[in-house]
Amino acid sequence: MMKLNNKNYGLIETMRWFGPNDKVSLQDIAQAGCSGVVSALHHIPNGQVWPVDEIRMRKETIEVAGLSWDIVESVPVHEAIKKQSAGFELYIENYKQSIRNLAACGINIITYNFMPILDWTRTNLAYNLPNGSKALLFERAAYLAFDIHILKREKLEYSDEERAIALRKFNSITDEEKNILTKNIIAGLPGSEESFSIEDFKAALETYNGINHQQLQKNLFYFLQHIIPVAEEVGVTMVVHPDDPPYSMFGLPRVVSTQEDVAAVLNAVHSKANGLCFCTGSFGASVQNNLPTMLTAFIDKVYFFHLRSVNVNEVGDFYEDNHLQGNANLFEILKIAVPYMHYHKRRIVVRPDHGHQMLDDLRKITNPGYTAIGRLKGLAEIRGLELGITKMMELEV
Repeated sequence: MMKLNNKNYGLIETMRWFGPNDKVSLQDIAQAGCSGVVSALHHIPNGQVWPVDEIRMRKETIEVAGLSWDIVESVPVHEAIKKQSAGFELYIENYKQSIRNLAACGINIITYNFMPILDWTRTNLAYNLPNGSKALLFERAAYLAFDIHILKREKLEYSDEERAIALRKFNSITDEEKNILTKNIIAGLPGSEESFSIEDFKAALETYNGINHQQLQKNLFYFLQHIIPVAEEVGVTMVVHPDDPPYSMFGLPRVVSTQEDVAAVLNAVHSKANGLCFCTGSFGASVQNNLPTMLTAFIDKVYFFHLRSVNVNEVGDFYEDNHLQGNANLFEILKIAVPYMHYHKRRIVVRPDHGHQMLDDLRKITNPGYTAIGRLKGLAEIRGLELGITKMMELEV
């Protein structure tokens, strides 16, 4: 039996860290066995240049804890770039400079997404599971109730059946539950400065009037055509994160949801610097996406893994399941990724994504989906899968 060099080729284990105010400390992450973190300068407003001094300060903080800053997640793309509205050229220039500054500090993988207005969206951030732990949930009936009866968009594209579902849900929940639902949907991402009132949100949606899938995709390609040459010049790889959920919401287009979408993004600029963050939970939230097929097609362009699993039902509801359960089938994913990394002598950064709130973390206030213990559980399961697959490969050699 030949022993494979698992130390040199394989997954680089990290966790996301939201910075000094994160309730999960760098020491917690180090104790989990991670070698590094995924972080961002969330205090820098979207569209502004990330200064070298700020980048170095964050990097030094991480390194003092014995960890490395492996990947930026994310450098946000300003809304003006997505819409190509007034001033978008300046924001692209600022983005280029942030790429240069990160490269100068030795950080060479940058995550971004191109989702209009909102990032990942859930209707319940504390869904009770049968064992007493809590997960993130997207319930389509709750989303419909919010869009139709709380947000009250003018141009609604729903069927009579969907409208009936929305009305039943709206009538079944209390005013307090309606307020929580509103907050969950439009409060913005943990670590982000973006948040909206109902009025702000409706106004933001109106700025996308006339922008369809084709136009948003065209704007993404324009963005890439301008930043990828800079990334290539300074040795940085840009990795796009898929849409979450991977379909249109609130009438907004989505352009990184399917295998066809991803192929179009990667073909827009043929460069090693144009890569993919393969998020099994985001892609897996659509039963139309075949994750093993997608990974096989794009593995050469994957530089970052978000590994989690979602449990999706027939009406489109989904919740964050245990990493080894649900629809994502991480065994099949790693059965593709692990041999690839060994045979091609590559290492790919991974982070366990969206762990359950459980055990002592039930009594703590943390960023939804980013508790320490839930992610530690997910990391242990990912680590075990990788080791098991590696041992299987050794037996086959």
